[in-house]
Amino acid sequence: MPSYQSSPQYEHGFPESLGILVVNLGTPDAPTRKAVRRYLKQFLWDPRVVELPRPLWWLILNGVILNLRPSRSAEAYEKIWTEHGSPLLLHSQDIADGIGRQLGARMSGPVHVELGMSYGRPSIDSALERLYEKGARRVVCLPLYPQYSGTTSGSVFDDVTRALRKRRWVPEFRFINHYHDSRGYIAALAQSIREYREQHGSGDKLLFSFHGLPRQNLLDGDPYHCQCHKTARLVAESLELADDDYVVTFQSRVGRQEWLRPYTDETVEQLGKAGLSRLDVVCPGFAADCLETLEEIAMQNAEIFEEAGGGELTYIPCLNARDDHIEFLTRLVEKHIGGWPESSSDWNASDAAQQYDKSRERALAMGAER
Repeated sequence: MPSYQSSPQYEHGFPESLGILVVNLGTPDAPTRKAVRRYLKQFLWDPRVVELPRPLWWLILNGVILNLRPSRSAEAYEKIWTEHGSPLLLHSQDIADGIGRQLGARMSGPVHVELGMSYGRPSIDSALERLYEKGARRVVCLPLYPQYSGTTSGSVFDDVTRALRKRRWVPEFRFINHYHDSRGYIAALAQSIREYREQHGSGDKLLFSFHGLPRQNLLDGDPYHCQCHKTARLVAESLELADDDYVVTFQSRVGRQEWLRPYTDETVEQLGKAGLSRLDVVCPGFAADCLETLEEIAMQNAEIFEEAGGGELTYIPCLNARDDHIEFLTRLVEKHIGGWPESSSDWNASDAAQQYDKSRERALAMGAER
């Protein structure tokens, strides 16, 4: 018989609250071979990420990849690591904190925001545990993936619902599937590019680089490829770019199978050979800067561009904790809590707390009488 997690004792009158679970991919604890290996083992074993038969993939992963890749990846992480830790973790926490501040000022009732990572720490399980401890009985999950893919948002859904299945008292639950064409997201992206170009000038072409996927995922029905192209098109329209002013590519491929094309590195090389004096690159599939943007694009691909004969590759940062990004994400969450008490002016957090205090006093008095 399964054992369900719960508080030690149910307390009548405990004030209910709203919990927001913000989720991003994750990061190693340190830029070391050991830490990276531990992170990659968890990440690459996810059946949503690699859809191969488990026995075959176990042999490949443990016999080859985890013996070769951790050292190379650790060197790459070392190049972007800050004195405060992983850029992805720092930016993701800033985003979660920003959403928490805005919701706290807007909501009618108590709201708590926690950050969880699909791989590494803080884990999704630990973030949900903290929300339970704070009395969250309604939970909204916000994966920081603008475009839906089974490998990202789908994996988050698996992990969150797996954790909730262990609970005796499951919360009301809502899941934000994607926001690739939301007006606020497109506006924030366009404004970030506009501001960057106003300050640094404009390149000869704008390259939208999204994380790649095996092409088979597209053929099997994953909407990611189409959503990436729609994001790029809407941003280009907002910036009033002509069709030949920008290009959409896909980065970070691994293995021998075909991935979504065109590939970022090959396109960057071609544009370098064409003699472009400057290439601007933005990565709208990443909410926060990370290894793939700071090292792969801003360093590796900048070198590829220069060696091919191009001038300068300039990387336009992710939205990170920009005010307009936080504003959009906060409104996105607000949209998804419609109909819940916190979205109603009738909900009074002070009254709820007083009700809990009175109920607790009565319970303690009854205990003393016994």
